[in-house]
Amino acid sequence: MLHQFSHNISHIGLPAKFTYPFHYTPHPLCIIAAEEVHNYILSQEQWKEELEQGKMFGVLVVQTANGEIQYLAAFSGNLAHNNIHPYFVPPVYDLLQPQGFFRIEEENISAINQRIKAIEGETSFIAFKNCLNGDQLTFEQEIKQAKDDLKTAKKKRDTLRKLNLSEEELNALERESQHQKADFKRLEKSWSTRLNELKSKIIIFEEQILDLKKERKTRSAALQQRLFDQFQMLNYKGEPKGLCAIFEQTAQNTPPAGAGECAAPKLLQYAFLNHLKPIAMAEFWWGNSPKTEIRRHGHYYPACKGKCEPILQHMLQGLEVDDNPLLTHHHRDTEIETIYEDEWLLVVNKPAGMLSVPGKLDVDSVYQRISAKYPTATGPMIVHRLDMATSGLLLIAKDKDVHKALQAQFKNRTIKKRYIALLNGIVKEDEGTINLPLCLNPHDRPRQMVSNEYGKLAITRFEVIQRTDECTRIAFYPLTGRTHQLRVHAAHHLGLNAPIV
Repeated sequence: MLHQFSHNISHIGLPAKFTYPFHYTPHPLCIIAAEEVHNYILSQEQWKEELEQGKMFGVLVVQTANGEIQYLAAFSGNLAHNNIHPYFVPPVYDLLQPQGFFRIEEENISAINQRIKAIEGETSFIAFKNCLNGDQLTFEQEIKQAKDDLKTAKKKRDTLRKLNLSEEELNALERESQHQKADFKRLEKSWSTRLNELKSKIIIFEEQILDLKKERKTRSAALQQRLFDQFQMLNYKGEPKGLCAIFEQTAQNTPPAGAGECAAPKLLQYAFLNHLKPIAMAEFWWGNSPKTEIRRHGHYYPACKGKCEPILQHMLQGLEVDDNPLLTHHHRDTEIETIYEDEWLLVVNKPAGMLSVPGKLDVDSVYQRISAKYPTATGPMIVHRLDMATSGLLLIAKDKDVHKALQAQFKNRTIKKRYIALLNGIVKEDEGTINLPLCLNPHDRPRQMVSNEYGKLAITRFEVIQRTDECTRIAFYPLTGRTHQLRVHAAHHLGLNAPIV
């Protein structure tokens, strides 16, 4: 599991601090380690078909007690229906071990599912339901016909009553009305009795199914809790902390499914258990991209926010970790260029790397700069936004009325927007339209994902400006303004399949 570098690494210096896992450039040692893992994966023919579906791998460069620099490798989840492979570090807890409580209780829950399925498939249960459906339809038809007959008879009697009838004839009409109403009530009662008898027979089966589903839910919750208890995550100081305690301060309060099974926590847990000092870490994707997220074969990715961020915040305690580069004040001394200004508004050129508006963390933004420069201005001021990494023109309103008017123009699409981007890849079409609905990825906030079920309409028109050997310069015309719309539409395999450089 602990691997010697097959390449000469004596000329490569060690990083001053450990990798900030949520935004990083892979260290040269991690790149070499990842290449060696690539070669190992390619040698394993039995995994080829499974890995084509896509999987995240990770490498952790470590320093041993005697000062040697070596590396560890891991995969997220399981591989070939197994958690244990000699080349990779073991899981924090192997929930797939045959005699372990998870597999045993999983079989018990599967048995409940089979019992539910068996009851649902019983001939008499199906027959009763079919009979009820058929009788219910016949009942509704007969009752409707009976009501129509009552209305017709009443209408006829009402017409006769207007004639010069004797008292005896009027009484006969009244008796006819009473008899017809009594017949209708008997019909209703007869059907009600029959339908209730069928329903009572069906309820016997449904109550059995409901009881089994309640048992399944209770056992599943208990199993999940017991599983979480097995994940006692260490930090560099050797302090253990369970998943439930780690996640109790998060928005979701409880650990999501699969927490602790990603590559990064596995690598760090093994290093801490074996007194290895973490030096640098990187995670890379192998295989095809998932349908919703964007993953490119061989590319490096940050640790996910939903599952890994709370865990890694604990596990990295005691280590000197790189600062979050997004918190660096790159433009502390940069003057924001004003392109146009009058008494109502101004247009500024936002530099790449600066936020349009303040985020959760204390980082410089265009809004803060403009607010300081125009202390008497009223209203929200910022009319629209650009991503932090995007440079370009921002409209600034000096009062609420102007802000409202400009936002109305954006809403009505009378303001036209154009973005110029350099893409990694060749776009074959000269122009076209991308229509991929987008929504927030709940497991990797704030990243967006494509979702036909939950996504909101997102449309981008594009025109190719120039092609080189490996890149395409392109003009984007977003017809909607979803978060990260251009990035996802460019990178997704159903979009241009060419991420923005």
